[in-house]
Amino acid sequence: MSGVSGVSPEGATAAGPGDGPPPDLTHERLKAYEGRPTAAAGVGKDLVNEPMIRHWCEAVGDTHPAYRGPDAIAPPTMLQAWTMGGLSGHADRSGAYDELSRLLDSAGYTSIVATDCEQEYLRPLRPGDRITFDSVIESVSERKTTKLGTGHFITTRMDIRADGEPAGTHRFRVLKYAPAARPPKTAERPKATERQQATEPSRAAERRTAAEQRMTPEQPTAAEQRMTPERRTPRRPRPVVNRDNAGFWEGVRRHRLLIQRCTGCRTLRFPWLPGCNACGSPEWDTVGASGTGTVFSYVVMHHPPFPAFTAPDQQADGAGPAAADLDTAGPDTAGPGAASPYAVGLIELAEGVRMVSNIVGIPYDKVRIGMPVRLEFLRADEELELPVFRVAEGGEG
Repeated sequence: MSGVSGVSPEGATAAGPGDGPPPDLTHERLKAYEGRPTAAAGVGKDLVNEPMIRHWCEAVGDTHPAYRGPDAIAPPTMLQAWTMGGLSGHADRSGAYDELSRLLDSAGYTSIVATDCEQEYLRPLRPGDRITFDSVIESVSERKTTKLGTGHFITTRMDIRADGEPAGTHRFRVLKYAPAARPPKTAERPKATERQQATEPSRAAERRTAAEQRMTPEQPTAAEQRMTPERRTPRRPRPVVNRDNAGFWEGVRRHRLLIQRCTGCRTLRFPWLPGCNACGSPEWDTVGASGTGTVFSYVVMHHPPFPAFTAPDQQADGAGPAAADLDTAGPDTAGPGAASPYAVGLIELAEGVRMVSNIVGIPYDKVRIGMPVRLEFLRADEELELPVFRVAEGGEG
């Protein structure tokens, strides 16, 4: 199992010689932390237990029969959950990781982002199992340059045991980095001389326009006016399309919401997976969702406000109500292009599966669990269309 944030050691490049750390922070000094323990003989705060298994399964919508009943096992992906210390933390942690973090902070690598995790499962966990674990700093990479900035990838490895038997391994990787420099939004420019205005009229005009923009920020500069809309408007992150989910995004392009169906046991599943989580069969076909559903749960996003998520969205052709309808409820209208805050819902489709998407066309504080919704497609930019859900007529009451 792995999760990716969009930054990986494989996609990073070696840093150049002109942008280095202090001379005393060598890679050899960082590598000295490899193998140092961050937790030794740690003990899980709770035995593996049925209530936590039930809560987990309900939260993710996993109804597999193996996770309930007298012979229940814990979902394998709960492996790390049994080692977590909660708000009070663990008292048996060593200071090696904090020491490494402080060293990188002092060298200017003050930002951190989790990049991915990997899990290996060696035996099932059952209610009553006592969890113990050891954790070490497995590796510290050479200095790498990514889109976020320059820094070092740190990988920790946790070896987990159940009643003394090896149960699994959990690797967790972060990037400690110095953020890449960004150009100022409105850099001050000296006024042009008369000679410069005569010899460089276009540049002088741009300077005057920049000065006007400082008084009226809503007016774009001359340079910005010459930019294409794609460069002027922040773009949303692109979805990760791979061989396992390419069919879903092809369906979205054709304004169809496709649900996978196992051809072995006929179980529907969403999101798309390479195999059936009920019978294990790798064979599948698809069914088109009717487009109706209800709000099973939701959250309201307040912070941080991402520029790409506050730019106006366009209604996809033939995908439902006009795009202008999204703006009639004022600034609190909950839509992907609305100003933050906005509502993100877990939608239970009529077919029984659930998916995460935006709830549009209604103020965020009016969204309620059980509210009926219907599917429509919004155009985020010239390339990207997204499935979202609008409250069904009469559903607000």
